[in-house]
Amino acid sequence: MTEARTNTGGPPKLGGVHHAAYRCKDAKETVQWYEEMLGMEYMSAFSEDHVPSTGEYDPYMHVFLDAGNNNVLAFFELPNQKDMGRDENTPKWVQHLAFRVHSEDELLAAKEHVESKGVEVLGPTHHGIFKSIYFFDPNGHRVELATDIGTDEQYAELKRVAMPMLDEWSETKKAPRHADWLHEVARSENAGK
Repeated sequence: MTEARTNTGGPPKLGGVHHAAYRCKDAKETVQWYEEMLGMEYMSAFSEDHVPSTGEYDPYMHVFLDAGNNNVLAFFELPNQKDMGRDENTPKWVQHLAFRVHSEDELLAAKEHVESKGVEVLGPTHHGIFKSIYFFDPNGHRVELATDIGTDEQYAELKRVAMPMLDEWSETKKAPRHADWLHEVARSENAGK
């Protein structure tokens, strides 16, 4: 049970992400894929013929999967809507779902598992403070599995330079050089593949 908090003004006090929702082509196929590929537990579903928030007629199935650590991933199947597509003005690598695994060994084991199911996997890719693999679900959503490998000092330095980086980006729209040190190892490892 979540402890009740009183808001005394200002922004709300968030308690985390309740769920993140995406569209799917087929709810049952999506549930089965996430169970088989990532071991997510199918938790529950809501299904209505009318949208509760707007009252409009638009039958849907809304499924919820346990992504671990009190995080929930949800999908909507919308059979009366046009076929789902993607934002063609945004590269496929930008919009993605990223999940944490606890070690590089788990990351490599996950890659082997997903590939054994016939899914093409990219990586591992070294990002300086984490390593990732990438693949697509049956709906075309890019999925990332990542494991943190950075040191406390690296994370502290990234936090320290976060605002100067954002300010420089806002002015120039070019990659700030504040964290070049971070990418040196990643560049050399990724180039060796």
